[in-house]
Amino acid sequence: MTRRIVQAIRHISFEDLGSFEAPLADAGYDINYIDVAERDPSSLDPLEADLLVVLGGPIGVYDHDTYPLVTSEIHLLRTRLAAARPTLGICLGAQLMASALGARVYPGASKEIGWSALDLEDAIEANPLSLLRDTPVLHWHGDTFDLPEGGTLLASTSLFANQAFSLGPNVLGLQFHPEVLGRRFEHWLLGHANELATARIDPVTLRSDAARHAGDLEQACAAMLTVWLSNLKH
Repeated sequence: MTRRIVQAIRHISFEDLGSFEAPLADAGYDINYIDVAERDPSSLDPLEADLLVVLGGPIGVYDHDTYPLVTSEIHLLRTRLAAARPTLGICLGAQLMASALGARVYPGASKEIGWSALDLEDAIEANPLSLLRDTPVLHWHGDTFDLPEGGTLLASTSLFANQAFSLGPNVLGLQFHPEVLGRRFEHWLLGHANELATARIDPVTLRSDAARHAGDLEQACAAMLTVWLSNLKH
């Protein structure tokens, strides 16, 4: 079987593909990380990868003056999404996708950091997130986005209405973090220690909740991703 290539745009080392690495490998993908601190996204061919994944990070879509790579990523995504090439965005990645599709991205009323289940849109036939029903996922964001034109809303929470959207079978944007690994969660707590302190969020509680929920999330998200990959139109 010919192996496919997934390019994963990474903004910060510990926000990687996590639990998605194994199901991607099982589905026949070789993983190529693109660390944007070392390689300008504008150097990438936007249509080349069989699958493009844009991962999370601690900057905002509106930080383009301070971090020019944001503009490069949006330009790359605009071309790729116009061609309906398989694309997955997580947190910042989903926000960049929404911006590339012409939607507004902006700070939410408050931060959403912690573990809770999604409210899934049951009216959506074959919702790709259906395997996550009643499974607490990790939320770690303060920004939100409007639903892109033509996009289908898949999930919400009480704090943020737009938690996930799709655009046909090949485009999936996830505001939450499905990919987090329990055994590596301490990286998140250390790497975002200043943000947690500023938001007055207790790392002890987050650590305890991760111990209870991460295992179930890893299994559910691996199954969810496997199904989504099988329905891609290459």
